[in-house]
Amino acid sequence: MPRRGAARATTWWSKAWVRAVEESAYARTDLAAARLLSRSGRVGGITVDTGTFVAAVEDDAGLWTASGSVPVLGSDGCAAFVETVAAESGRIVALMAGELPHGLVEHAEEAGIELLPYGGELGAACTCEAWVDPCVHVLGVLYQLAWLVESDPFVLLQLRGLPRDELLARLHARTEQTTPAGDDLETGFDAAVRAGRLLELLDGSERSVDHLF
Repeated sequence: MPRRGAARATTWWSKAWVRAVEESAYARTDLAAARLLSRSGRVGGITVDTGTFVAAVEDDAGLWTASGSVPVLGSDGCAAFVETVAAESGRIVALMAGELPHGLVEHAEEAGIELLPYGGELGAACTCEAWVDPCVHVLGVLYQLAWLVESDPFVLLQLRGLPRDELLARLHARTEQTTPAGDDLETGFDAAVRAGRLLELLDGSERSVDHLF
């Protein structure tokens, strides 16, 4: 459901997202208007899919459909990211707990994988007639996306083309191929997955599998 109040970035990765949003804007006045729109509670539920997001946005002029895109990782990038996550056992545990380790992002960048977008990567489209791109409506949605990315880094991974279930499946397949049956690493991985599922159930009132908010 729509959220009232602007997203307040408190984690390092959500602050990086907000920086990208502000880099993408045409003018500071557009950012101010977008923050006001976001605080007003007139940004509807955001649907996040592979590489895309969309939401209904209302203002005094009408109801609009604001959407955007983020470049997805290619097959090589996805494979490299899986290896980066698997390089340290605590990384999947952190992701399942709603954290995005700084070391994971740095390691991914060293492998040529950019997780956090920059302003020029954020595609935008809206049914309004504004000539600027992104318009105020899309910027308002992007501000609200900062809250989603902060509360669940898997939202960012889904935008980059590697949703939660696919990442977990790839890690599990990799574990089965590289470790003997009953190995402690496999046990730890399974425990992390079970813990993540439990967190999803406990927090089900605020999250959904397909990230409808």
